[in-house]
Amino acid sequence: MSHLAIATLGILSVSQSSDAVPLPPSRKTRALLAYLVLATRPQRREHLIDLFWSDGPDDPRGALRWSLSKIRALIDTDRPRIIADRETVAFDGGEVAIDLHAARQIGPDASVDEIVACLTALRQPLLAGIDLPDNAAFQAWLMAEREVVARLRRTLLQRLVGEMPLTHEDRLPWCREWCEVDPFNLEAATRLQTTLRDLGRLADAKLAERDFAAALRDAGLARPPIGSFEPAPSPAPPTASTPVLVPDPLTDRIVLHRQRISFGTAGDGVRIAYASVGEGPPLVKVPNWLNHLELDWDAPVWAPLFHDLARDHRFVRYDGRGNGMSDRDVADISFDAFVRDLEAVVDAAGLDRFPLLGISQGSAIAIEYAARHPERVSHLILWGGFASGWRVTGTPDVRKEREAILTLVRQGWGRSDPAYRKLVTWKFMPGASAEELDWFDIFQREAVSAENAVRFANVFADIDVRHRLAGVTVPTLVMHGRGDRNVPLAVGSALAAAIPGAEFVTLDTDNHMLLGREPASAAFVAHVHQFLAEERGGIDR
Repeated sequence: MSHLAIATLGILSVSQSSDAVPLPPSRKTRALLAYLVLATRPQRREHLIDLFWSDGPDDPRGALRWSLSKIRALIDTDRPRIIADRETVAFDGGEVAIDLHAARQIGPDASVDEIVACLTALRQPLLAGIDLPDNAAFQAWLMAEREVVARLRRTLLQRLVGEMPLTHEDRLPWCREWCEVDPFNLEAATRLQTTLRDLGRLADAKLAERDFAAALRDAGLARPPIGSFEPAPSPAPPTASTPVLVPDPLTDRIVLHRQRISFGTAGDGVRIAYASVGEGPPLVKVPNWLNHLELDWDAPVWAPLFHDLARDHRFVRYDGRGNGMSDRDVADISFDAFVRDLEAVVDAAGLDRFPLLGISQGSAIAIEYAARHPERVSHLILWGGFASGWRVTGTPDVRKEREAILTLVRQGWGRSDPAYRKLVTWKFMPGASAEELDWFDIFQREAVSAENAVRFANVFADIDVRHRLAGVTVPTLVMHGRGDRNVPLAVGSALAAAIPGAEFVTLDTDNHMLLGREPASAAFVAHVHQFLAEERGGIDR
């Protein structure tokens, strides 16, 4: 049997039994091959057409079939590897050596040589030469995948430098490489400084410290003094009983400044807590199901996504009335009150014109605000959104199920047994780990009382802004998870279709609430940045 190998780090290449196989001359066909190889699930044909033939060829399905035929001729040599039906296309990667998959699967018992080999491969850019500048959706996916690979490289550098038994001489070049790829990481800079001191190169150590401080100052970043991180002594070789620590992904990101929490006052006197973090053009996030400014910011679930958004924006979020750090004991919990809370926050923050990010229920609030104040909103970005609640347009079966869940939540929200709250959680984040689900369970109890949770759910069930959609005039990006179990994909596509000129993007996730660690989260951020950059001149700080 011939051995099939596909290299995605560097220039895309395919080999059979170590012999290189000529690739199709069409860049789109090569990009399609790469996309299918790195995908984790079957892809809908319509999604592939949106990615590669959104410029509207006369026969996009025919173009897809043509590219698939070229790919089949390339890789279906010993058995079918492109598995397709009328609706979906998938790549069967069984017994195929894929370099990036091997790098991602490096285990906790990997040797120094195995990690070094992996890091050497990761120096090459992912899919070099496969960029499709005229295909915005594919390009956003590619940018997100490259960021995931860069994150893997930083994590492995941290592991090699901080945990593996190396001599000071062997550790030094890896310390320098870590600092090069993660120039604002305090631990990386301190590891370099300490290694230079261990080698007796005190002048170089002081220079490294000054360079790090200057880099932070030039970038406008706030970080503690370099000496505040004290690395442990060089570790002994790991044994079977030695736990290998996996770096916290939050320490692997550039976090701009601390968040500043302030308060605005709605028209009925309710105090609304809002946070502002980062510098640059503003981006305002509308609350969704539950929020808590302090717990959100350090959450293991979605904090990485928030931190990414704050890297290039003044990111403003707030706790709606009745939950989080805003006033909780309030008389009016209604959709109109939620819109007034947004009005109060943007006025208190001194924002004149800004993009709005609405997630889930927050999408309807953002739409209503944009309809009332079109002069204030530059862009709408909607994720997992809907225009009408389940009481308005849900089927009889859906209404019966949701009413039953609402009754159980009312009775069991405050109990220590999380079973009732997890009736909500499992639909929000079916891809969450046990630890993430446990955190979200605690978070829900901290964020809101049982009474207010039910009041919120009732308001969201009755949302109806369908009459507003045709009047939305600002550039709008609607994104949705293809496997969303809480708000089906068809709801998101209907929302996009009803907003004039809206762009619709689907991401490869089953989660209604994105997990910051999943590739779809990085793709989400890439789409947001690209969308806002298209009309940057129209955004006022």
